[in-house]
Amino acid sequence: MLDSQVIIKSETSPVVMGPAKILNWRYATKKFDPSKKISEAELRELLESLRLAPSSFGLQPWRFLVITDQNVKQSIFPVARNQQQVADCSHLIVLCVRTDIDEKMIEDYLTDTSKARNIPLDDLKSFKDRMVGSILSRPISDRVAWAADQVYIALGFLLLAAAEMKIDACPMEGFDKAKVDAILNLSKENLKSVAMCPIGYRAQDDKYASLAKVRFPASKVFRFI
Repeated sequence: MLDSQVIIKSETSPVVMGPAKILNWRYATKKFDPSKKISEAELRELLESLRLAPSSFGLQPWRFLVITDQNVKQSIFPVARNQQQVADCSHLIVLCVRTDIDEKMIEDYLTDTSKARNIPLDDLKSFKDRMVGSILSRPISDRVAWAADQVYIALGFLLLAAAEMKIDACPMEGFDKAKVDAILNLSKENLKSVAMCPIGYRAQDDKYASLAKVRFPASKVFRFI
């Protein structure tokens, strides 16, 4: 039976897995230090982790809004259950799903694929047919729900990248999505908000930073077949 600490055993000594150590450091930051800002270089690295996140078919049915304007953050604050992280973070990232999931979107993606891989577009026809059959056979509401699942994959990549860089983050769904969409005028861009993630640096007096992480033991989480 696995212990709650996942280790790799070598001939010399057990080594704690790197990603586990990083993830044990991170927590859903409850209080940010508004005086500390993420540098442009750090921000570029974080955003690249979002851009490179995987998605079904590689279709990337998302957009990410990066908000630094304090007035905009303050306008979102009351419709995000007055969660202070929204106002005090260095950057507020709003992860959105595209609502215009149609054949043109697929064709645009295949055009990019053709150029990036130097493949004739005609050679991608079977790939297109699979995407059309799998995605466009669904009603639009189901397509958007499917795409929202992809957004959460990107959110996971953002959280891991932030933890690796010792940048704090707080993933959240606790906000009025319709009101946030209206504030950001997302319908004009065929977008809907799915989740938000304030990022920055924890305040020194955030009591949650020192609390023990609560997770089920490995024996309750994993089953080997």
